[in-house]
Amino acid sequence: MPRRPDAGPSDARLADVPPADSPPTDAPRPPDTPRLVPAVVRAVNLLDAVAAGTDPLGVSELARRLGLSKSSVHGLAITLVHCGLLERGRDGGLAIGPKSMAWAGAFTERSNLVSAFSEIARDFAPLAEETVMLSVLDGAQVFYLACRHGTKPLAVNFRVGGRFPAWCTSTGKAMMATLPPEQVRATMRAAGMKPLTRHGPSGVDELLAQLAQARRRGHAVDDEETAEGMNCFGAPVFAAGSVQAVAAVGVSLIKSTTTAKRRTQVIASIRELARRLSARLGA
Repeated sequence: MPRRPDAGPSDARLADVPPADSPPTDAPRPPDTPRLVPAVVRAVNLLDAVAAGTDPLGVSELARRLGLSKSSVHGLAITLVHCGLLERGRDGGLAIGPKSMAWAGAFTERSNLVSAFSEIARDFAPLAEETVMLSVLDGAQVFYLACRHGTKPLAVNFRVGGRFPAWCTSTGKAMMATLPPEQVRATMRAAGMKPLTRHGPSGVDELLAQLAQARRRGHAVDDEETAEGMNCFGAPVFAAGSVQAVAAVGVSLIKSTTTAKRRTQVIASIRELARRLSARLGA
């Protein structure tokens, strides 16, 4: 679920930090509560307040919003301006500075879809044995951006840069399930969809029924539709503020050697992988 624009990533923790002018307290902390540095917390809260404003904010207004004294805000502002995290406008108001933007750019680069997938999938133990794919939707096809191969053999080799008909693949269905049905219908008709195997959807109506089921479940299924003897399960990936999937992750299994218990585990795992990747993208 998208975060509120005015909410920082640590709102729940920072709210419990006493204001600058509060007397120190020796009250015991809960066992799992981290020992925060109040000055750093106040600086972060100040940055959050400035970032949430549509116009540069003065010291008096920031002090009112944060419940701090003007002298405290003034001292923080001088330090943050010196460090490049804030800058002063012509009227003396404070705005986000260039170093904050540089940090944001570094975060965006690190959060690149493929690199984020590679990092998360590499260390994702529940699917270490399975081949996991990352794909995006390109019209009526899926385009494979990345693939993390597992140790088990597969009936089909998924090549980075390769394409498959979206209506046959689990990742394609996972993404199409987030689109308006009329858009899917128009795209499939224009593509002249045909099944790759005898198990694939025979027409648009059957596909739309599968997509409705995928929406309810939170994942999509390719039951020998891409290749005989292979099962695939896919889950959608979302970015900040998106209601339509920006990508999908999928996992492939040999049907004859996979137990029902393992399939259940794999489905839960691919959904968790999609959730983690979505979170990395800000969703």
